[in-house]
Amino acid sequence: MRDAAIMAADLLGWYDRHARDLPWRVAPEAGRAGQRADPYAVWLSEVMLQQTTVAAVKSYFTRFLELWPDVGALAAADDAQVMGEWAGLGYYARARNLLKCARVVAGAHDGAFPDTAEGLRALPGIGPYTAAAIAAIAFDRPEAVVDGNVERVMARLFRVETPLPTAKPELRDRAAEMTPRARPGDYAQAVMDLGATICTPKRPACGICPWQADCRARAAGVAADLPARAAKKPKPVRHGVAFVGRRSDGAWLLERRPDGGLLGGMLGWPGGGWDDTHAPVPPAEADWRDPGAEVRHTFTHFHLRLALRVAELPADCRPERGDFVVGLRPSDLPTVMRKAFDMARSTLDLA
Repeated sequence: MRDAAIMAADLLGWYDRHARDLPWRVAPEAGRAGQRADPYAVWLSEVMLQQTTVAAVKSYFTRFLELWPDVGALAAADDAQVMGEWAGLGYYARARNLLKCARVVAGAHDGAFPDTAEGLRALPGIGPYTAAAIAAIAFDRPEAVVDGNVERVMARLFRVETPLPTAKPELRDRAAEMTPRARPGDYAQAVMDLGATICTPKRPACGICPWQADCRARAAGVAADLPARAAKKPKPVRHGVAFVGRRSDGAWLLERRPDGGLLGGMLGWPGGGWDDTHAPVPPAEADWRDPGAEVRHTFTHFHLRLALRVAELPADCRPERGDFVVGLRPSDLPTVMRKAFDMARSTLDLA
């Protein structure tokens, strides 16, 4: 394997020619002309990209920048509006931390993000990976930025056969060894692009890889088999009930979930705790009907099955839980709640 500095230079040359066009990215030629990445845009994109695909994030990122073009605007935003715009991206704790972080940066840091990984890690919702990514991409700090793409590249380049997640510390060390001091921000994005477009999980395009001559897994014929992964345990199945009620004037009965926990701070249909330990109590007296429909949704650690209960509620309904929402936008609901909404409408032919 060649010297790391030479390999980094080769990768940067490849990146200059083949960098992906992403809305939060400063293109290599623009960077050479002196344009700097906006730390706010880098931070926003990195938070959105956590456990989410680039394709899914693009439209959300553009919409957020239209609504809140800088960290001060986001810090002053209404919590419910931000959570509504986030709906569909999943992992809603990220949205809550997004607001917390924006308010700390706007207040305690006069709207300027810290320019070191250490300083960034002190902010709400920013862990080691995100801090390294912002420090490298926005401030050109020589930080090792290691996401799933980079882990795959390093596992193949160095033929690391230890299964993930056990191999993570070794892969981080290997990534740090390869990180250059020249153009570290572009290098970080180059390695991620390499993993996303050439060193892909299946059928890697080794023949056009700028590191093909150095890759130990390719030389051994095992590139497609790495990184190895420990066997996954099957996800458990949890059950619950979603009470979808509509008042005669068209208002829907919803409740905001507690800030802590799954879907924290989001609007949702009243129901149980999804743990099968207590029979859920309807949120209001009504003729709750069972249409025989079940909402299915998968979270990171479990599968959820929600039995649907639907009712038309009287104009003078006084619910024991939740509040009526007039002019509900289904897009303001998290995905699992939107599934229940769509199923209730199709089941009962509601307008």
